[in-house]
Amino acid sequence: MRIHFIAVGGAAMHNLAITLSKKGYEVSGSDDEIFEPSRSRLAKYGLLPPSDGWDPSRVDGSDAVILGMHARADNPELRRAQSLGIKIYSMPEYLYEQTRDRRRVVIAGSHGKTTITAMIMHVLKYNGVSFDYMVGSILEGFETMTGLSDDSGIAVFEGDEYLSSVLDPRPKFHLYRPHIAVITGISWDHMNVFPTEEEYIEQFRIFIERMESGGTLFYFSGDDILSGLVKNTRNHIRKIPYSTHAFLYNEHTCNLVREKDEYPVQVFGIHNMQNISAAMNVCLKLGIGGSDFYEVIGTFKGTYKRLQLLRESPGNAAYLDFAHAPSKVAATVKAVRERYPGRQLVALLELHTFSSLNAAFLPRYRGTLDLADRAVVYFNPQVIAHKKLAPLSPVAVREAFGRSGLEVFTASSDILDLLKSLSRKNQVLLVMSSGNFDGIDFEKVI
Repeated sequence: MRIHFIAVGGAAMHNLAITLSKKGYEVSGSDDEIFEPSRSRLAKYGLLPPSDGWDPSRVDGSDAVILGMHARADNPELRRAQSLGIKIYSMPEYLYEQTRDRRRVVIAGSHGKTTITAMIMHVLKYNGVSFDYMVGSILEGFETMTGLSDDSGIAVFEGDEYLSSVLDPRPKFHLYRPHIAVITGISWDHMNVFPTEEEYIEQFRIFIERMESGGTLFYFSGDDILSGLVKNTRNHIRKIPYSTHAFLYNEHTCNLVREKDEYPVQVFGIHNMQNISAAMNVCLKLGIGGSDFYEVIGTFKGTYKRLQLLRESPGNAAYLDFAHAPSKVAATVKAVRERYPGRQLVALLELHTFSSLNAAFLPRYRGTLDLADRAVVYFNPQVIAHKKLAPLSPVAVREAFGRSGLEVFTASSDILDLLKSLSRKNQVLLVMSSGNFDGIDFEKVI
């Protein structure tokens, strides 16, 4: 079978292309720009397009086309596929078709999706369970972010609420129809797609309604919006609340507490204890024993850019995190503050997404950096212009955050100067962004 990818350079798209190629499919693809690490990974597997840009002839002879979310309706390759009558899938639609006969597990919510999905995958793999998967990060022990086999009975998917493609404006997680699902919490995001909080919440109601009859939903009981939503959805599924797993810190580790026993884990923070609780519920539902779960979860090291440890030495540490939405920022700062109560916490946040750079949304960040001893916010005015948003001023950002002494920078060179000036004595640095501070490689400069 020959599959052509339109917008193959996307994080999930290029991983699916690699997965299908490894399965023996004939795979081709195109994109107008392909950045690292997608470019090197595609080249490694002989899948890098011969040139950037679109070429309708590349579609010819394809049995199916997978359309990435960044391709536009007037894309010449898309038009060619439509004129030839070739079957066109969005990526989530294709994943569903490939796993129709699997027991599908979908992890949804405004935060924690990637980590919980990764935890479940880690435990299943350690216990020798075969499964298909899609997760939003490269994980240790997994070559790609997607996996499709011929003999697995389970599929584990991270359920993103963003749109599927230009031809299919449904949120991705609406297409998966899970038998087992998790919702971690609901905190308004993607303002460019869901202009009101009510529209955003509605997508989670639809997700629940589309679960397979007789399925099981695990939801975080500490989220009032989510709890209210779950109670008001129709009862064709089991709805089981979960809470924060009991834990405690000692000098060197974070330990899960189970009755009188303690189990050291390599992740920390209340949000990660909630993530562990969700992952445990799913794994138990899939037949993993409780003792087996606790034995394995202690070997889970986390995922890329989710409280990723960049540097640690006596009295000093630095972390990189994907946090960008207000709830994620607040949870991440709180986690690091509690883990290092006696150190100066320097929190550095980049405003990069459409929502975070929108003046109407910005006040939702109020208080999110208050637990840091020193708080810095960075944004690039050119990114704001590119997104066609109204300009922001440093003064407006300070007012929105409501944080005394907040430092606001608009040039990446100022961030580099800041990093050089840090004392690194009895200090912990927390860098948060879904972007890259306009090209700063923190793994090298910190």
